[in-house]
Amino acid sequence: MGIIMNHFLKNLLLPAVLFVVVGFTASAQKFTTHAVKQGETLQSIAKQYKVAPSSILTYNKEIKQGQKLKANTILVVPTGGAPVKSGAGTMASEKEKTTVSMPVQEEPIGFTSHKVKRKETLYSISKRYRITEEDIKRYNKELYSTQLKKKMVLRIPKYKRVKPADVAMVNEGDFETYVVAPKETRWSIAHKYGITIDSMVALNPALAKGSSYLAEGQELRMPKRPGSRVQNQVAQLYTSYVVPPKMNFYQLEKKFNLKSDEIVKLNPEITERGGLKEGMVLRIPSRTVAAGEVNTDNFIFYEVKPKQTEFYLTRKLGLSYKELLALNPALKDGLKAGMVLKLPKEQVGDFEVRDALVLDKINLVDSINIVNRPKVMFILPFRTDLASSDKDAAKKMIAKRTDAKISLGLYSGALVALDSVASLGISVDVKTFDNQLSVAKTKEILLGEDLSDVQAIIGPLDASSLREVAVRASGLKVPVVAPVPVSTNLSMSNVFFSYTSEKVLRKRMLDYIAEHKTDQQVIVIADKKNAATKNRILQQFPDAKIVEVIEEKKNIGIRREKLAEILSTDVENWVIVETDNFKLASSVTSILNSFQNSALDAENQGEEKVMMKMFTTDKNKAFENDIISSTHLSNLKFTYPSAYREVGNNSFTKRYRKKFGDTPDKYAVRGFDLTYDLLLKLAYKNNLIEASKLIGQTEYTGNKFSYKKDLVSGYFNQASYILSYDDMRIKAIK
Repeated sequence: MGIIMNHFLKNLLLPAVLFVVVGFTASAQKFTTHAVKQGETLQSIAKQYKVAPSSILTYNKEIKQGQKLKANTILVVPTGGAPVKSGAGTMASEKEKTTVSMPVQEEPIGFTSHKVKRKETLYSISKRYRITEEDIKRYNKELYSTQLKKKMVLRIPKYKRVKPADVAMVNEGDFETYVVAPKETRWSIAHKYGITIDSMVALNPALAKGSSYLAEGQELRMPKRPGSRVQNQVAQLYTSYVVPPKMNFYQLEKKFNLKSDEIVKLNPEITERGGLKEGMVLRIPSRTVAAGEVNTDNFIFYEVKPKQTEFYLTRKLGLSYKELLALNPALKDGLKAGMVLKLPKEQVGDFEVRDALVLDKINLVDSINIVNRPKVMFILPFRTDLASSDKDAAKKMIAKRTDAKISLGLYSGALVALDSVASLGISVDVKTFDNQLSVAKTKEILLGEDLSDVQAIIGPLDASSLREVAVRASGLKVPVVAPVPVSTNLSMSNVFFSYTSEKVLRKRMLDYIAEHKTDQQVIVIADKKNAATKNRILQQFPDAKIVEVIEEKKNIGIRREKLAEILSTDVENWVIVETDNFKLASSVTSILNSFQNSALDAENQGEEKVMMKMFTTDKNKAFENDIISSTHLSNLKFTYPSAYREVGNNSFTKRYRKKFGDTPDKYAVRGFDLTYDLLLKLAYKNNLIEASKLIGQTEYTGNKFSYKKDLVSGYFNQASYILSYDDMRIKAIK
């Protein structure tokens, strides 16, 4: 670590890389829709509305330059503002599209006060005063860091209302108001109306702000279409399903979106034969989907990308063209970029589904744009204020201070990541600061820095400093990445919590058990401190057996004879142990292992044997104590969820040793993975928030990342591993 410290002190502030910021400006843009008549062309429609043909192409990706327009096609046409300039090409750049779709910010002519009532939301208040949620936050900055509360007094901006005569002539008869139903997304609604997401956002500019989330009851402006908007779905009453090996009710419920009692009621054979059996032919009801039920309960959705073909999509989505056409009749007119296709809810393929949207698996290394030059900041507690110029003294300080050890580990891995992206041709402007684990120092750093052109900030580690940075960065929409677990109720939409939470890990473990359980017996051993976890397990496995934990003043454990009474000799016993007490973890592991060894003896003597496997939903320090035998854990095939996996002698480890002369610890691995992922995403999209909407799960040396936006807070990593001891090694089994 001394070598790393010396390297760090010499390279605390990396040389800045010059980069160019190109600005774009545009006046506020208005839109109308146009139903194409027989014989009309792109040029004639553009002339009619006094706009450039390229402006129409910008908002209607489903048509292309020179393509013959079909009658009754609904086009979104910009009006009342300067035409969009897209240079020599026919499509505006991503930067231009973002700029022209956002209205110019209007200054308020005054303010009024509003006292928040019970059950009011930012959305309902914004609708009442005919302003956006962002307008409310802008003049009530505490809402960037705290949630709306009853009796809170808000400053509501008042704007000059434009008279109808001042608005560009728009035929309101071309539009209708659509009220968002439960479990609908912008993709499901775009599919209903047969328009692109870009067109929907153009008609509803507020959708471009914040996340992709739609509130139930939210009103959208949508184009009227000739005839019926949504064709009724044809469905049979029942379909047949042959039960494959190792199928269970949990998997059936997930596959067909049915409760197990519904399936049993329709198939009495299940009860008669004592449960699901391989080869059974089940009657499964095919639900009739009404027009209003094209939602996340029934379908997943895919947005067609430019240059994709029918052949590519059928392979990617795992459906034949005939099946795609049956679900999406608009395909008969050809595949068009921006189309929203619906797919069966249970469809699987070479893709990831997040919030009912199919995400493309993107090879980031092959997708980078070297024109993008990310600018990032590291704010970490290196504690240079405590460091000594004496190498041995510095080592002792780092050994005693966890914050310095973590920071140096993260940053050393980040330096290797910077070297790696440099070899790909990506130039990065980096600034590094030591906030000394002090909020005051953090404020001092922020006061001296211009964050307006920063693409991301990594750190700080402590909750108070993280909040300070997040609040300051939120007004500029700068993402702040928390590199390690942080205990905070911080509610900020620009924070990326990169370490998978215990709640997500627990759910992943229980879902894994449910997916793989066939006839095994589940047994739960949990102390009082983990009573809530025990109840959560019993909700998912109501037939599980409970072994009481005896908790005395100085001792804690279970009675071996009580466990023996409930162990099954017919099926394997899956024992879930929940504790953060190393004495209980050690005792239970030893007892379970003794039964496992007895099973081996019984097998040799031809007697009944007990089969055993041990799990936990939270592998904390209690399971890492030295008194717990790795041999016992291996015998029990101990299985648990983890945000991190151990790494071997891979290419990163070799590069790290070459650079620092030392073996990387888990913080160095995390620093590399986190920084490499961040820089590749910025080199791909130059905007971490936008990139996270498009990119599914990514995986590197020892960490996975799959960020999901919370409804009221930031982005949370949902990715994790399922690890298991096997033959004295820890292996990732999922």
